[in-house]
Amino acid sequence: MKLVLMGLPGAGKGTQAEKIVEKYHIPHISTGDMFRQAMKDETELGLEAKSYMDKGDLVPDEVTNGIVRERLAQDDAKNGFLLDGFPRTVAQAEELERILSDFGTELDAVINIDVPKESLMKRLTGRWICPTCGRTYHELYNPPKVAGKCDVDGSELYQREDDKKETVENRLNVNLKQTKPLLDFYTKTGKLHSINGEQEINKVFLDVDQILASF
Repeated sequence: MKLVLMGLPGAGKGTQAEKIVEKYHIPHISTGDMFRQAMKDETELGLEAKSYMDKGDLVPDEVTNGIVRERLAQDDAKNGFLLDGFPRTVAQAEELERILSDFGTELDAVINIDVPKESLMKRLTGRWICPTCGRTYHELYNPPKVAGKCDVDGSELYQREDDKKETVENRLNVNLKQTKPLLDFYTKTGKLHSINGEQEINKVFLDVDQILASF
């Protein structure tokens, strides 16, 4: 089973990836893991990627695509894989099709965990932290007994910059803009399956599993 998993920040993609890998025994291949392994192994492409990353530059597509090709050629990926974080662009999606075609195979499905932006804003901006004891709260899922105060020591709670509304909204907008062309591309190939990610975690997986069972 050869899959691509998509979803905006906060959609629960990581949780669903764990459940898919556990049930179907396929490797979870994330972009970050691939890059780290290639650099650790000091492959030619890994060293090339490191030279860009050390300067704070984006790694060019030809290097990224080459690392993906090398990873998918490994024995543990021959019977299936779950790609996470790649492809990020239509050009990368087209290259992935070429790579798999060279291996005599193709993607089975692209699973998109779909959650509206408004819901993601609530999920991602609801976290508050106690500066004294470090305890974490969430406005929706784990609120303090008194709004804005730590249950343990009464300290004023604060938000990290990453959790503030403006930061989260900007991150989601960037991701939405980047993701839309990919979703359109995979819709045209007939491989896109969008799952309602606003449901309870196990119900989301039931819906994912129903699609995967057909393969």
